[in-house]
Formats: sequence, C-alpha cells, structure tokens
Amino acid sequence: MKDSTFWPSVPEPALSLVCGGIAGALSRTTVSPMERVKVLQQVQGSTNSYRHGTLRSIHQIWQEEGYKGLYRGNGINCVRVVPYSAVQYSVFQALKSALADSDGSWSIPRRLFAGTVAGFMSVLATYPMDLVKTRLSVQTAALQNLKHRTSKEAPPGMWASMLNIYRTEGGIKALYRGLIPTSLGVAPYTALNFTIYGKLKDLVPERARNNPSTALVLGAISGGVGQTLIYPMDVLRRRFQVATLGGGEMGFQYKSTPDALVQIVQREGYVGLYKGWGANMWKICPSMAVQWMSYDLIRRVLE
Repeated sequence: MKDSTFWPSVPEPALSLVCGGIAGALSRTTVSPMERVKVLQQVQGSTNSYRHGTLRSIHQIWQEEGYKGLYRGNGINCVRVVPYSAVQYSVFQALKSALADSDGSWSIPRRLFAGTVAGFMSVLATYPMDLVKTRLSVQTAALQNLKHRTSKEAPPGMWASMLNIYRTEGGIKALYRGLIPTSLGVAPYTALNFTIYGKLKDLVPERARNNPSTALVLGAISGGVGQTLIYPMDVLRRRFQVATLGGGEMGFQYKSTPDALVQIVQREGYVGLYKGWGANMWKICPSMAVQWMSYDLIRRVLE
C-alpha cells in the first residue's frame, strides 16, 4: 500500500480505466511486429505472400519497408487500445463488484458473463479505429492481390482513412464492417482471458500472487489458450475489414459469417482458419503477459 499523502488513491472506475489503458498501450507496442505479420498472414488468402513463418516474415517486411514497416498501424493501435483496454477492464471490474459475493468470490459462469460483456463493450467503443488499423497494416504490404499500391507509397493517416471509408464505402455502416465476427471473437476471448487468469491466480499461493513473474506467466497462459480457442473468428474479423480495400482487390466476397467460414474451408482448407496462428502466439502470449503484469503493478501503485 502506498503513502496516500504522496500519491492520492484513485477510485473506481477511474482506477481500472487508467490501469487498463496504460497496460494495453505498453503490451501492444511490445509486440507490434508480430501483430502486423499475423494480420498480413490472415488476409493473404491463397496468395501466400508471407508464407515463411513469423521471423522470416518480419525480415521480409524490414527489407521491403524498413523498420517503420514493422510498426505500421501501431500508432493508431495505441490510440485505439487505450480506450479499448480501459473500457474492458473498467466494465469487468464494475460487473465484478455487482456480481461477486460478499466475500469477493464469484462463480465461473459469472466471470464468463462479465468478460463477455466487457469484451463486447470494448469492441463497440473502438471498432472504427480497429478497422482503420487493419487497413493501414495491409495497404503497404507486398500482397500479390493488392496491385494498386506499392510499399513505397505512404498510406493515409487515421482520420483521412476513416473519412475515405465513410465517403466511399457506405457511411457509418462501412466503419463497422466486420463488427459481428469481431464481437463473436473478442467477447468470448475476453471472457476466457479474464476467467482463466483469475482462476489460475486463485490457485497461486497468496505470497506469490503479487509477484510480477506470476502475472507474466498467467497472462501468457490465459491469452494463449483464449486466442487459440476463438482464432478462426479473428481470421474472419480481418478478412471482413479488408474485403472492400482497393475496390475489392483482396478477393474476399463474403455474404455472412457462416458463408465466410464455408468459403475459407473450401478454398484454403481448415488450415485457412488458422492462418497467422503462429505469429499470433508470438504476439498474444508476451502481449498478455506484459498487459496483465503492467495492469497489476500500476493498480497496486494507484489504489
């Protein structure tokens, strides 16, 4: 417990908003190169422009776009992830206060429900920025089915991209293209992530619970397990987000989420549903490890 005369305590929900926002930005920046590789592998379809694994794909991006290419879209990702993580953690903590028993315990179904609601609310609050972040990650890549743009051309900025999507692709509806598969992926992932982390932490001896290494290990486990279980929905999320990029040059014409699943399996096999999974594990395990450790540390400093 800190000295409140030196640093005043921060009450809820501001505490969760601040801790979640900072932790989210730190974790995403840490793994930005892996995030970009994952997105490119997810949306490349059958072209296999980035087919040589995570590390060789990172090297390929470095050669084609320089080191800045490894962080393409990270600026807007941080702008997005601060409110995204802040909403997620604050909603979860608010529901925990409402649903937990008087002794602080609460059942797995209630944890899952709180995580699902928190995940959906965070997506709804920040989805247009997630859409633009994905577009920026893809636009300068050497994907064979993107012929109108080269990696030498500077991509538009965040607000210019949003305005262009709004004007040319269908208004507000276009800014939320892919919201359903995204929600179907993020909501259960958030539920699993929070629940697995919380239950594993309950199993740790009390003297070790506040150790940063504990949060690192448990965060990596909860993130890895959660993402693996819902990963096909994350692939759909990215496919829908770039479907109209370049006038449809990506070649994805999906009528609905079930239709997209069927088309991917027919054209790319079941492995198509897990494209980029390896890069995602390189990303999600350290990302969630850093995020949970940062969240716990910052929370202990501020509360």
